[in-house]
Amino acid sequence: MIQISGASEKLQIVTTAATATLDVQIDFSNWDLTTGNPKVDAPKNQCTSITGAATTDVLAAPGANISSRVKAAIITNTHATLPQTFNLQRILSGPTTFKFKTITLQPNEMAIMNETGVWFVYDATGAVKGTAQGPIDVQVFTATGANTWNKPTSFTPKVVIVKLWAAGGGGGAGASLATAVVAHGGAGGAGGSHCDDMLLAADCNATETVTIGAGGTAGAPGVAGAAGGDGGVGGNTSFGSKLTAFGGGGGRGGAISAAAGGGGGGGGTASAGATGTTAGGVPGAPYANGTAPTGTQNSSAGTGGVGTVAVPTTNQNCAEHGGAGGCGAAATPVAGGVGAGSLWGGGGGGQGGSHNATPAIVAGGAGGASGSYAVSGGGAVGTDGASPTAGTAGADGNSTIGGAGGGGGGTTVTASTAGRAGGAGGRGGGGGGGGGVGQNPGLGGAGGVGGNGYAIVISL
Repeated sequence: MIQISGASEKLQIVTTAATATLDVQIDFSNWDLTTGNPKVDAPKNQCTSITGAATTDVLAAPGANISSRVKAAIITNTHATLPQTFNLQRILSGPTTFKFKTITLQPNEMAIMNETGVWFVYDATGAVKGTAQGPIDVQVFTATGANTWNKPTSFTPKVVIVKLWAAGGGGGAGASLATAVVAHGGAGGAGGSHCDDMLLAADCNATETVTIGAGGTAGAPGVAGAAGGDGGVGGNTSFGSKLTAFGGGGGRGGAISAAAGGGGGGGGTASAGATGTTAGGVPGAPYANGTAPTGTQNSSAGTGGVGTVAVPTTNQNCAEHGGAGGCGAAATPVAGGVGAGSLWGGGGGGQGGSHNATPAIVAGGAGGASGSYAVSGGGAVGTDGASPTAGTAGADGNSTIGGAGGGGGGTTVTASTAGRAGGAGGRGGGGGGGGGVGQNPGLGGAGGVGGNGYAIVISL
Protein backbone atom coordinates (compact mmCIF):
# COMPACT_ATOMS: atom_id res chain seq x y z
CA MET A 1 0.00 0.00 0.00
CA ILE A 2 1.25 3.48 -0.91
CA GLN A 3 0.56 6.23 1.61
CA ILE A 4 1.64 9.83 2.05
CA SER A 5 1.54 11.87 5.23
CA GLY A 6 1.92 15.44 6.40
CA ALA A 7 2.23 18.73 4.58
CA SER A 8 5.02 17.91 2.12
CA GLU A 9 4.62 14.32 0.89
CA LYS A 10 2.73 13.85 -2.39
CA LEU A 11 2.39 11.63 -5.47
CA GLN A 12 3.43 12.72 -8.96
CA ILE A 13 3.35 11.29 -12.47
CA VAL A 14 6.25 11.99 -14.83
CA THR A 15 5.40 11.72 -18.55
CA THR A 16 7.89 11.65 -21.45
CA ALA A 17 6.01 11.96 -24.78
CA ALA A 18 5.68 15.54 -26.01
CA THR A 19 2.02 15.55 -27.09
CA ALA A 20 0.24 12.42 -25.81
CA THR A 21 -2.41 12.82 -23.12
CA LEU A 22 -3.26 10.97 -19.91
CA ASP A 23 -6.29 10.98 -17.62
CA VAL A 24 -5.41 10.06 -14.03
CA GLN A 25 -7.64 9.12 -11.10
CA ILE A 26 -6.23 8.37 -7.63
CA ASP A 27 -8.68 6.75 -5.20
CA PHE A 28 -7.69 7.15 -1.56
CA SER A 29 -8.88 7.39 2.03
CA ASN A 30 -7.72 9.81 4.71
CA TRP A 31 -6.79 8.73 8.23
CA ASP A 32 -6.38 10.93 11.29
CA LEU A 33 -2.93 10.14 12.68
CA THR A 34 -3.83 11.56 16.10
CA THR A 35 -6.65 9.07 16.65
CA GLY A 36 -5.71 6.27 14.27
CA ASN A 37 -9.21 6.28 12.80
CA PRO A 38 -10.53 6.99 9.31
CA LYS A 39 -11.64 10.57 8.74
CA VAL A 40 -15.29 11.19 8.01
CA ASP A 41 -14.44 12.49 4.50
CA ALA A 42 -13.08 9.10 3.34
CA PRO A 43 -13.10 7.65 0.71
CA LYS A 44 -12.12 10.25 -1.90
CA ASN A 45 -10.52 10.58 -5.34
CA GLN A 46 -8.40 13.14 -7.18
CA CYS A 47 -8.66 13.41 -10.98
CA THR A 48 -6.01 15.01 -13.20
CA SER A 49 -5.49 15.45 -16.96
CA ILE A 50 -1.92 15.54 -18.28
CA THR A 51 -0.74 16.68 -21.72
CA GLY A 52 2.78 16.19 -23.04
CA ALA A 53 6.05 15.71 -21.18
CA ALA A 54 5.58 16.99 -17.62
CA THR A 55 5.90 16.32 -13.90
CA THR A 56 2.39 16.60 -12.47
CA ASP A 57 1.03 16.31 -8.92
CA VAL A 58 -1.71 13.67 -8.88
CA LEU A 59 -2.28 13.37 -5.11
CA ALA A 60 -1.73 16.47 -3.02
CA ALA A 61 -0.09 16.50 0.40
CA PRO A 62 -2.85 15.63 2.93
CA GLY A 63 -1.77 18.09 5.63
CA ALA A 64 -0.62 17.91 9.22
CA ASN A 65 -1.56 14.75 11.18
CA ILE A 66 -3.31 13.19 8.16
CA SER A 67 -2.33 10.14 6.12
CA SER A 68 -3.71 9.56 2.61
CA ARG A 69 -3.76 5.85 1.73
CA VAL A 70 -3.96 4.97 -1.95
CA LYS A 71 -6.64 2.40 -2.78
CA ALA A 72 -6.19 2.50 -6.58
CA ALA A 73 -4.47 4.48 -9.35
CA ILE A 74 -6.19 4.49 -12.76
CA ILE A 75 -4.23 5.96 -15.71
CA THR A 76 -5.63 6.08 -19.26
CA ASN A 77 -3.87 7.18 -22.45
CA THR A 78 -6.62 9.21 -24.11
CA HIS A 79 -4.64 10.07 -27.27
CA ALA A 80 -5.98 8.48 -30.46
CA THR A 81 -2.61 7.71 -32.10
CA LEU A 82 0.38 8.35 -29.80
CA PRO A 83 1.83 6.24 -26.96
CA GLN A 84 2.77 7.75 -23.61
CA THR A 85 5.34 6.55 -21.08
CA PHE A 86 4.80 7.45 -17.42
CA ASN A 87 6.30 6.83 -14.02
CA LEU A 88 4.46 7.18 -10.69
CA GLN A 89 6.70 8.66 -8.01
CA ARG A 90 6.34 9.50 -4.34
CA ILE A 91 7.86 12.72 -3.03
CA LEU A 92 8.88 12.31 0.59
CA SER A 93 9.84 14.99 3.08
CA GLY A 94 13.39 16.12 2.47
CA PRO A 95 12.54 16.03 -0.42
CA THR A 96 13.38 12.47 -1.46
CA THR A 97 11.90 10.83 -4.56
CA PHE A 98 10.86 7.16 -4.64
CA LYS A 99 10.02 6.00 -8.17
CA PHE A 100 7.67 3.11 -8.92
CA LYS A 101 7.31 1.09 -12.13
CA THR A 102 7.63 2.76 -15.56
CA ILE A 103 4.86 1.80 -18.00
CA THR A 104 4.22 2.67 -21.63
CA LEU A 105 0.58 2.86 -22.70
CA GLN A 106 -0.44 2.62 -26.33
CA PRO A 107 -3.38 4.77 -27.54
CA ASN A 108 -6.55 4.17 -25.46
CA GLU A 109 -4.84 1.70 -23.15
CA MET A 110 -5.33 1.83 -19.37
CA ALA A 111 -3.17 0.87 -16.35
CA ILE A 112 -4.62 0.20 -12.90
CA MET A 113 -2.58 -0.17 -9.70
CA ASN A 114 -4.42 -1.92 -6.87
CA GLU A 115 -4.04 -1.34 -3.12
CA THR A 116 -1.05 -3.70 -2.81
CA GLY A 117 0.92 -1.92 -5.55
CA VAL A 118 0.36 -4.48 -8.34
CA TRP A 119 -0.22 -3.01 -11.82
CA PHE A 120 -2.57 -4.41 -14.46
CA VAL A 121 -2.53 -3.07 -18.02
CA TYR A 122 -5.58 -3.26 -20.32
CA ASP A 123 -5.61 -2.82 -24.08
CA ALA A 124 -7.99 -0.57 -26.02
CA THR A 125 -10.69 -3.27 -25.96
CA GLY A 126 -10.51 -3.68 -22.16
CA ALA A 127 -8.69 -7.02 -22.24
CA VAL A 128 -5.77 -7.66 -19.88
CA LYS A 129 -2.49 -7.07 -21.73
CA GLY A 130 0.05 -9.20 -19.88
CA THR A 131 2.97 -8.41 -22.18
CA ALA A 132 2.79 -4.69 -21.36
CA GLN A 133 3.08 -5.37 -17.63
CA GLY A 134 5.65 -8.12 -17.97
CA PRO A 135 5.65 -11.55 -16.30
CA ILE A 136 4.30 -11.99 -12.78
CA ASP A 137 5.26 -14.77 -10.37
CA VAL A 138 2.99 -15.55 -7.40
CA GLN A 139 4.02 -17.97 -4.66
CA VAL A 140 1.56 -18.80 -1.85
CA PHE A 141 2.65 -20.43 1.43
CA THR A 142 0.25 -22.15 3.82
CA ALA A 143 2.27 -25.04 5.35
CA THR A 144 3.40 -24.24 8.90
CA GLY A 145 7.11 -24.14 9.60
CA ALA A 146 9.96 -23.36 7.20
CA ASN A 147 9.29 -23.07 3.46
CA THR A 148 11.50 -21.80 0.61
CA TRP A 149 10.74 -18.90 -1.71
CA ASN A 150 12.69 -19.02 -4.97
CA LYS A 151 13.37 -15.84 -6.88
CA PRO A 152 12.03 -16.32 -10.42
CA THR A 153 14.64 -17.24 -13.02
CA SER A 154 12.41 -17.29 -16.10
CA PHE A 155 12.50 -13.47 -16.09
CA THR A 156 14.37 -10.77 -14.16
CA PRO A 157 11.98 -9.32 -11.56
CA LYS A 158 12.41 -5.74 -10.41
CA VAL A 159 10.05 -5.72 -7.44
CA VAL A 160 8.98 -8.31 -4.85
CA ILE A 161 5.76 -7.71 -2.90
CA VAL A 162 5.48 -9.64 0.36
CA LYS A 163 2.22 -10.07 2.31
CA LEU A 164 2.33 -11.89 5.66
CA TRP A 165 -0.21 -12.94 8.26
CA ALA A 166 0.87 -14.32 11.63
CA ALA A 167 -1.05 -17.05 13.44
CA GLY A 168 -3.89 -16.37 15.84
CA GLY A 169 -3.94 -17.24 19.53
CA GLY A 170 -5.82 -20.25 20.86
CA GLY A 171 -9.00 -19.83 22.88
CA GLY A 172 -9.12 -20.69 26.58
CA ALA A 173 -11.04 -23.76 27.79
CA GLY A 174 -14.25 -23.43 29.77
CA ALA A 175 -14.52 -24.25 33.47
CA SER A 176 -16.31 -27.26 34.97
CA LEU A 177 -18.53 -26.53 37.99
CA ALA A 178 -21.96 -27.59 39.24
CA THR A 179 -22.41 -25.41 42.33
CA ALA A 180 -24.17 -22.05 42.58
CA VAL A 181 -20.93 -20.16 42.01
CA VAL A 182 -19.87 -18.12 39.00
CA ALA A 183 -18.06 -20.24 36.41
CA HIS A 184 -16.47 -18.71 33.33
CA GLY A 185 -16.23 -19.83 29.76
CA GLY A 186 -12.82 -19.58 28.15
CA ALA A 187 -11.74 -16.24 26.70
CA GLY A 188 -11.14 -15.82 22.97
CA GLY A 189 -7.67 -15.86 21.47
CA ALA A 190 -6.46 -12.77 19.61
CA GLY A 191 -5.80 -12.29 15.93
CA GLY A 192 -2.34 -12.45 14.37
CA SER A 193 -0.94 -9.33 12.74
CA HIS A 194 -0.62 -8.51 9.04
CA CYS A 195 2.30 -6.76 7.38
CA ASP A 196 3.38 -6.17 3.80
CA ASP A 197 6.25 -4.53 2.01
CA MET A 198 7.47 -3.79 -1.49
CA LEU A 199 11.14 -4.76 -1.91
CA LEU A 200 13.59 -4.29 -4.73
CA ALA A 201 14.22 -7.72 -6.16
CA ALA A 202 17.95 -6.99 -6.08
CA ASP A 203 17.72 -6.79 -2.27
CA CYS A 204 16.30 -10.33 -2.06
CA ASN A 205 18.44 -13.46 -2.06
CA ALA A 206 18.00 -16.19 -4.67
CA THR A 207 16.09 -18.08 -1.99
CA GLU A 208 14.47 -16.82 1.20
CA THR A 209 13.05 -18.86 4.07
CA VAL A 210 9.34 -18.22 4.52
CA THR A 211 8.28 -19.36 7.98
CA ILE A 212 4.54 -19.81 8.55
CA GLY A 213 3.39 -19.54 12.15
CA ALA A 214 1.26 -22.31 13.62
CA GLY A 215 -2.00 -21.42 15.32
CA GLY A 216 -1.89 -21.05 19.10
CA THR A 217 -2.79 -24.24 20.91
CA ALA A 218 -6.33 -24.74 22.15
CA GLY A 219 -6.84 -24.35 25.89
CA ALA A 220 -7.38 -27.82 27.39
CA PRO A 221 -10.24 -28.56 29.81
CA GLY A 222 -9.22 -29.22 33.41
CA VAL A 223 -10.46 -32.17 35.40
CA ALA A 224 -14.08 -32.28 36.53
CA GLY A 225 -14.78 -29.35 38.82
CA ALA A 226 -11.66 -27.41 37.74
CA ALA A 227 -10.78 -24.27 35.80
CA GLY A 228 -10.01 -24.43 32.09
CA GLY A 229 -6.54 -24.12 30.61
CA ASP A 230 -5.20 -21.07 28.76
CA GLY A 231 -4.87 -20.91 25.00
CA GLY A 232 -1.41 -20.63 23.43
CA VAL A 233 0.20 -17.71 21.60
CA GLY A 234 0.14 -17.89 17.79
CA GLY A 235 3.40 -18.31 15.89
CA ASN A 236 5.14 -15.60 13.88
CA THR A 237 5.27 -15.55 10.07
CA SER A 238 8.38 -14.19 8.37
CA PHE A 239 10.09 -13.62 5.01
CA GLY A 240 13.78 -14.25 5.66
CA SER A 241 15.07 -11.60 8.03
CA LYS A 242 13.37 -8.81 6.08
CA LEU A 243 9.80 -8.87 7.37
CA THR A 244 7.94 -10.47 10.29
CA ALA A 245 4.31 -10.53 11.39
CA PHE A 246 3.77 -11.47 15.05
CA GLY A 247 1.21 -13.83 16.53
CA GLY A 248 -1.85 -13.17 18.66
CA GLY A 249 -2.07 -13.94 22.37
CA GLY A 250 -4.07 -16.82 23.82
CA GLY A 251 -7.33 -16.52 25.73
CA ARG A 252 -7.52 -17.09 29.48
CA GLY A 253 -9.01 -20.35 30.68
CA GLY A 254 -12.36 -20.10 32.47
CA ALA A 255 -12.23 -19.66 36.26
CA ILE A 256 -14.40 -21.45 38.87
CA SER A 257 -14.87 -18.24 40.82
CA ALA A 258 -15.83 -14.63 40.26
CA ALA A 259 -12.44 -13.83 38.73
CA ALA A 260 -12.24 -12.04 35.40
CA GLY A 261 -10.62 -13.80 32.45
CA GLY A 262 -8.99 -11.72 29.72
CA GLY A 263 -9.02 -12.23 25.99
CA GLY A 264 -5.70 -12.46 24.19
CA GLY A 265 -3.87 -9.32 23.05
CA GLY A 266 -3.61 -8.92 19.29
CA GLY A 267 -0.29 -9.51 17.57
CA GLY A 268 1.59 -6.41 16.42
CA THR A 269 4.12 -5.76 13.70
CA ALA A 270 6.93 -5.49 16.28
CA SER A 271 6.00 -8.10 18.92
CA ALA A 272 3.46 -10.80 19.72
CA GLY A 273 0.36 -10.25 21.81
CA ALA A 274 0.18 -11.62 25.35
CA THR A 275 -2.14 -14.27 26.76
CA GLY A 276 -4.96 -12.89 28.90
CA THR A 277 -4.78 -13.02 32.68
CA THR A 278 -7.34 -11.59 35.08
CA ALA A 279 -6.95 -8.57 32.80
CA GLY A 280 -7.05 -8.39 29.03
CA GLY A 281 -3.94 -9.53 27.18
CA VAL A 282 -1.44 -6.78 26.36
CA PRO A 283 -1.34 -6.13 22.60
CA GLY A 284 1.80 -6.46 20.51
CA ALA A 285 3.98 -3.41 19.80
CA PRO A 286 4.68 -0.83 18.36
CA TYR A 287 2.93 1.60 20.70
CA ALA A 288 2.19 5.26 20.08
CA ASN A 289 4.18 7.32 22.62
CA GLY A 290 5.66 4.09 23.97
CA THR A 291 2.50 3.10 25.89
CA ALA A 292 0.32 0.10 25.07
CA PRO A 293 -3.39 0.86 24.61
CA THR A 294 -5.68 -0.47 27.34
CA GLY A 295 -9.34 -1.02 28.15
CA THR A 296 -11.65 -0.59 25.17
CA GLN A 297 -9.27 1.54 23.10
CA ASN A 298 -8.86 0.83 19.42
CA SER A 299 -5.41 0.39 17.91
CA SER A 300 -3.94 1.85 14.73
CA ALA A 301 -1.05 1.16 12.36
CA GLY A 302 0.79 -2.02 13.43
CA THR A 303 -0.34 -2.10 17.07
CA GLY A 304 -2.34 -5.15 18.15
CA GLY A 305 -5.88 -4.90 19.49
CA VAL A 306 -6.37 -4.89 23.26
CA GLY A 307 -7.64 -8.08 24.86
CA THR A 308 -10.75 -7.36 26.87
CA VAL A 309 -12.63 -8.50 29.98
CA ALA A 310 -15.67 -6.43 29.02
CA VAL A 311 -18.16 -6.96 26.23
CA PRO A 312 -16.92 -4.66 23.41
CA THR A 313 -19.45 -2.56 21.56
CA THR A 314 -19.56 -1.27 17.97
CA ASN A 315 -15.86 -0.80 17.20
CA GLN A 316 -13.94 -1.24 20.43
CA ASN A 317 -10.69 -3.24 20.72
CA CYS A 318 -10.29 -3.24 16.92
CA ALA A 319 -7.03 -2.92 15.01
CA GLU A 320 -5.67 -1.85 11.62
CA HIS A 321 -2.70 -4.07 10.67
CA GLY A 322 -2.43 -5.60 14.14
CA GLY A 323 -4.54 -8.59 15.11
CA ALA A 324 -7.83 -7.85 16.85
CA GLY A 325 -8.29 -8.40 20.57
CA GLY A 326 -9.94 -11.56 21.87
CA CYS A 327 -12.95 -11.26 24.18
CA GLY A 328 -12.98 -12.35 27.81
CA ALA A 329 -15.40 -11.87 30.67
CA ALA A 330 -15.61 -9.68 33.76
CA ALA A 331 -15.81 -11.13 37.29
CA THR A 332 -19.59 -11.19 36.80
CA PRO A 333 -19.92 -12.44 33.23
CA VAL A 334 -22.17 -10.60 30.76
CA ALA A 335 -23.78 -12.22 27.73
CA GLY A 336 -22.58 -11.53 24.19
CA GLY A 337 -18.79 -11.36 24.56
CA VAL A 338 -17.87 -10.98 20.87
CA GLY A 339 -14.40 -10.83 19.32
CA ALA A 340 -13.15 -7.59 17.78
CA GLY A 341 -12.30 -6.95 14.12
CA SER A 342 -9.19 -5.84 12.25
CA LEU A 343 -8.92 -4.15 8.87
CA TRP A 344 -6.11 -6.42 7.68
CA GLY A 345 -5.06 -8.61 10.63
CA GLY A 346 -6.86 -11.63 12.04
CA GLY A 347 -10.16 -11.28 13.92
CA GLY A 348 -10.41 -11.99 17.65
CA GLY A 349 -12.09 -15.07 19.12
CA GLY A 350 -15.41 -14.90 20.96
CA GLN A 351 -15.97 -15.65 24.64
CA GLY A 352 -17.27 -19.10 25.59
CA GLY A 353 -20.59 -19.40 27.43
CA SER A 354 -20.53 -19.04 31.23
CA HIS A 355 -22.97 -19.43 34.11
CA ASN A 356 -23.70 -17.07 36.96
CA ALA A 357 -24.18 -17.79 40.68
CA THR A 358 -27.83 -18.87 40.28
CA PRO A 359 -26.57 -20.86 38.25
CA ALA A 360 -28.11 -19.62 34.98
CA ILE A 361 -26.71 -19.54 31.47
CA VAL A 362 -24.71 -16.50 30.34
CA ALA A 363 -24.29 -16.82 26.58
CA GLY A 364 -20.91 -16.36 24.90
CA GLY A 365 -20.27 -14.48 21.67
CA ALA A 366 -19.27 -14.70 18.02
CA GLY A 367 -15.75 -14.21 16.72
CA GLY A 368 -14.55 -11.01 15.06
CA ALA A 369 -13.92 -10.52 11.35
CA SER A 370 -10.99 -9.31 9.25
CA GLY A 371 -11.63 -6.53 6.76
CA SER A 372 -13.73 -4.83 9.42
CA TYR A 373 -13.23 -2.10 12.01
CA ALA A 374 -16.18 -3.34 14.06
CA VAL A 375 -16.84 -6.19 16.49
CA SER A 376 -18.38 -9.59 15.64
CA GLY A 377 -18.84 -10.88 12.07
CA GLY A 378 -16.68 -14.02 12.48
CA GLY A 379 -17.57 -17.58 13.49
CA ALA A 380 -20.97 -17.97 15.18
CA VAL A 381 -21.34 -18.67 18.90
CA GLY A 382 -22.52 -22.15 19.86
CA THR A 383 -25.99 -22.76 21.23
CA ASP A 384 -26.60 -23.22 24.96
CA GLY A 385 -28.84 -25.55 26.95
CA ALA A 386 -29.27 -29.25 27.61
CA SER A 387 -27.40 -30.13 24.40
CA PRO A 388 -24.97 -27.27 23.78
CA THR A 389 -23.07 -26.99 20.52
CA ALA A 390 -19.54 -25.93 19.57
CA GLY A 391 -18.69 -22.51 18.23
CA THR A 392 -18.29 -22.17 14.47
CA ALA A 393 -14.81 -21.84 12.96
CA GLY A 394 -13.82 -18.47 11.53
CA ALA A 395 -13.54 -18.11 7.76
CA ASP A 396 -10.11 -18.37 6.13
CA GLY A 397 -8.44 -15.22 4.83
CA ASN A 398 -7.32 -14.53 1.28
CA SER A 399 -4.99 -12.06 -0.46
CA THR A 400 -6.87 -9.05 0.96
CA ILE A 401 -7.91 -9.98 4.51
CA GLY A 402 -6.86 -12.20 7.38
CA GLY A 403 -8.77 -15.05 9.00
CA ALA A 404 -11.87 -14.51 11.13
CA GLY A 405 -12.08 -15.39 14.80
CA GLY A 406 -13.87 -18.51 15.99
CA GLY A 407 -17.13 -18.33 17.93
CA GLY A 408 -17.37 -19.17 21.61
CA GLY A 409 -18.57 -22.64 22.62
CA GLY A 410 -22.01 -23.27 24.08
CA THR A 411 -22.65 -23.75 27.81
CA THR A 412 -25.14 -25.61 29.97
CA VAL A 413 -26.63 -25.80 33.47
CA THR A 414 -27.87 -29.35 32.88
CA ALA A 415 -26.36 -31.81 35.36
CA SER A 416 -23.35 -33.87 34.25
CA THR A 417 -23.28 -32.22 30.82
CA ALA A 418 -20.08 -31.05 29.15
CA GLY A 419 -19.56 -27.59 27.69
CA ARG A 420 -18.64 -27.36 24.05
CA ALA A 421 -15.49 -26.29 22.27
CA GLY A 422 -14.80 -22.88 20.82
CA GLY A 423 -14.51 -22.54 17.06
CA ALA A 424 -11.08 -22.57 15.42
CA GLY A 425 -9.67 -19.35 14.01
CA GLY A 426 -9.56 -19.00 10.24
CA ARG A 427 -6.29 -19.34 8.29
CA GLY A 428 -4.53 -16.02 8.24
CA GLY A 429 -4.43 -15.33 11.97
CA GLY A 430 -7.97 -15.75 13.27
CA GLY A 431 -8.16 -16.17 17.05
CA GLY A 432 -9.75 -19.30 18.48
CA GLY A 433 -13.04 -19.06 20.38
CA GLY A 434 -13.28 -19.83 24.07
CA GLY A 435 -14.84 -23.08 25.31
CA GLY A 436 -18.16 -23.17 27.20
CA VAL A 437 -18.69 -24.11 30.84
CA GLY A 438 -19.62 -27.71 31.71
CA GLN A 439 -21.60 -29.00 34.70
CA ASN A 440 -19.35 -31.17 36.89
CA PRO A 441 -18.68 -34.04 36.26
CA GLY A 442 -19.15 -32.77 32.73
CA LEU A 443 -15.97 -31.03 31.57
CA GLY A 444 -15.63 -27.55 30.14
CA GLY A 445 -15.30 -27.23 26.40
CA ALA A 446 -11.83 -26.94 24.87
CA GLY A 447 -10.76 -23.66 23.35
CA GLY A 448 -10.56 -23.29 19.60
CA VAL A 449 -7.12 -23.55 18.02
CA GLY A 450 -5.81 -20.35 16.49
CA GLY A 451 -5.72 -19.97 12.72
CA ASN A 452 -2.37 -20.68 11.06
CA GLY A 453 -0.35 -17.98 9.36
CA TYR A 454 -0.24 -17.34 5.64
CA ALA A 455 2.09 -15.68 3.12
CA ILE A 456 1.89 -14.44 -0.47
CA VAL A 457 4.98 -13.34 -2.40
CA ILE A 458 4.52 -11.59 -5.79
CA SER A 459 7.45 -10.89 -8.10
CA LEU A 460 7.19 -8.61 -11.13
